[in-house]
Amino acid sequence: MADPPFPPSGPIGPQDPPEAEPIRMRTLVLLRWFAIAGQLAAVIVARIMGIGFALEPVLALIAAAIAMNLWQVVSPPRRTSARGAVVQLTFDVIQISALMALTGGLANPFALLVLAPVTVAATSLDARETVALGVATVALISITALIALPLHGADGQELTLAPTLALGHWTALMIGVVFFAGYAHRVTAELQATSNALFATQMALAREQRLQHLGGVVAAAAHEMGTPLATIKLIAAELADELDDRPDLQADAIALRDSAVRCAQILRSMGRAGKDDLHLRAAPLRAVLEDAAEPHAGRGPAVRIQADSLDIRRDPAIIHALRNLIQNAVDFAASEVVVESQIGNGWLCVTIRDDGPGYPAALLSRIGDPYLTSRRGGAQREGYEGMGLGLFIAKTLLERSGARLGFANGGPGAVVTVRWPLDRIAADARAPLGDNPAQDA
Repeated sequence: MADPPFPPSGPIGPQDPPEAEPIRMRTLVLLRWFAIAGQLAAVIVARIMGIGFALEPVLALIAAAIAMNLWQVVSPPRRTSARGAVVQLTFDVIQISALMALTGGLANPFALLVLAPVTVAATSLDARETVALGVATVALISITALIALPLHGADGQELTLAPTLALGHWTALMIGVVFFAGYAHRVTAELQATSNALFATQMALAREQRLQHLGGVVAAAAHEMGTPLATIKLIAAELADELDDRPDLQADAIALRDSAVRCAQILRSMGRAGKDDLHLRAAPLRAVLEDAAEPHAGRGPAVRIQADSLDIRRDPAIIHALRNLIQNAVDFAASEVVVESQIGNGWLCVTIRDDGPGYPAALLSRIGDPYLTSRRGGAQREGYEGMGLGLFIAKTLLERSGARLGFANGGPGAVVTVRWPLDRIAADARAPLGDNPAQDA
């Protein structure tokens, strides 16, 4: 039977989610409207306080920002490209820097707002574009500090900063550019990585659940097709007996009968597996661990299972997570992987240990983070295709089931412990089955 059109069984990378705009133009326009409102309010308050500055050029710069927003509203692009976002944010940096130059430069208390565009860039653009905008911001701040026109108080006196204080303000703005841009970019990158990894987790779990539901469809198909196949087999056998005088037709009837027998055998085998998938809501712990380890049984290292006598929930998410943990152990084991369980004090503990190199000490505290690199810079096992998501997916799925995970060295290789409260994982195999899962049309 052809493979079902499900997502691939391997880890799903960040390229699978649909690509999004770096930032919506509507967002840039809205932020600029807030900036324009703030600039106009600052101008009005300054005039009320009697502070003197070049009013006409300042209003012209604010009008330029208004014109830019109106142009974006009248003819919005279908999608915002990274280059388009850089152009818009560069315009904002230039406009704010020019306003600073006309209103006292570093002496302007609103000078820190020049950090806003580069911070927005850090949250939505890649590192190269963010660095380019940051360099432009640093250059414009420095030029503004040198050529700024001073503000004048109501008495006509210039409002200037002492050289030492001006240098301190300039330094603070330089640090702000680096800190805010770096901090925002790092946080956004981690959130995006986590979002992509969760997407991969959801896809992996959905695949396991769909495969489990497919088992019920297969079981039903095997049951329903049993009778017509038996009829075909019976008629073909009778035709073969009656066609002794037509050897060519008799051979066709015999081939038809044998094919019906073969189909019945295949469906019988699939039906048994399907019933297992559909009805087994609880299974012995050993059976669940063997199910998780089975895909990696022939990859080199021996997988040895030592399990207590306990019936647990047969959850596809738990099986998939344990399979990922066992796969990671097999990928790095020298000769053996041991999977063992222990029950005590109301807890079930499953330990997976290998005799490989173990986890690097520098990464041990980060095990389970998405897109973490391999243990020693490369896998030891042929066929390894890790993308740093296996342990993250396993950790996420197991924690949703109520488990607590621990990662350590000393097996002599890596050791992973998974601990469940017994009331969260134990199951009664003799309990009623309940309703079968709904099947998609």
